[in-house]
Amino acid sequence: MTRIVIRLTRPVKRRLRKTVQRTRDARLRLRCNIVLLWAEGRSSDQMAAALQCAKSTALNVAHRFLAEGEAGLSDRRRENGQPKVDADLLQALAELLQTQPTAYGWQRATWTRELLALQLAQSTGVAVSVTTVHRMLRRLGARWGEPRPVVRCPWSKQAKTRRLRELERVRETLPQGEVLVYEDEAEIHLNPQIGRDWMLPGQQQQVLTPGQNEKRHVAGSLDARTGRLVWVGGPQRNSGLFVDLLRALVGAYPKAQRIHVILDHASLHDSQATQHALSQREFRRVKLHFLPPYCPLENRIERLWGDLHDNVTRNHTCRSIEALVRRVDRFLTTASPWPGSPPSIARGPLTEAA
Repeated sequence: MTRIVIRLTRPVKRRLRKTVQRTRDARLRLRCNIVLLWAEGRSSDQMAAALQCAKSTALNVAHRFLAEGEAGLSDRRRENGQPKVDADLLQALAELLQTQPTAYGWQRATWTRELLALQLAQSTGVAVSVTTVHRMLRRLGARWGEPRPVVRCPWSKQAKTRRLRELERVRETLPQGEVLVYEDEAEIHLNPQIGRDWMLPGQQQQVLTPGQNEKRHVAGSLDARTGRLVWVGGPQRNSGLFVDLLRALVGAYPKAQRIHVILDHASLHDSQATQHALSQREFRRVKLHFLPPYCPLENRIERLWGDLHDNVTRNHTCRSIEALVRRVDRFLTTASPWPGSPPSIARGPLTEAA
């Protein structure tokens, strides 16, 4: 076999070294390093060991450089013509992700990369591989996640929009001596909610569950101005729990001329027991404002409950409901005012039985 000899002038060697330092193309950097090592008299075996490449790669790069010079080091894929993946194909994929496969006649209700490739070929006439679809999904920033179940609001769009604007107007024009809070309830289960966590390869964490579930309920309010939290707990989610929260609000804001409470249409918020309590002198400063039905995203305290479950109830190890309730109280104390405090990194003594 003829021995390959490459001699480089100083300007060429300088340009190749600058390319190695500045380029972001790993393939081009590899080819430049191969030529530089050939010029130093290295063998193909030494280059393969030093650069972690195949001997055939080193030989091919050397032949291309001898035949074409520095131009032979450029990526020849530029000569392949117009790429398949352009802005139009990415837009077509984005539109598919906003629908379900059943809309196009497929039996499956969720998209897979294989199914996306098939539908793209049918819709655009451009055939791409599953690997290309994967790269396109990454370019779009798409993620593999769980959908959020929602219930359609029975109100008309106009009525829903009108009510939301009324509530927004109440918040924006709130006088200085009045308070506006968002109210809702959350369930606390002794059986832990199972959530994702980091695990080493080949290992799966186990979450010990007590088996016999117990529940407690928390009614809370979030101050729209300050983020202050007021909450009460109880064994049942009923009118008594809601009235206890209203009583706690009255005590928490003794100087407020009016306490506006934005809440959903749960039956305990409008029951006879609640109406009777609101007619008492104790609650004369409280005024309820109801959201449209099935609009949880408009209630700002819902995000607090999500943080509560992420930090406390998911994968918890408490053996008693009392210990779990104490952790809930500690979290809400740490989280107030919310947002603003970082309860996810808060530390504290866990002296109660786990």
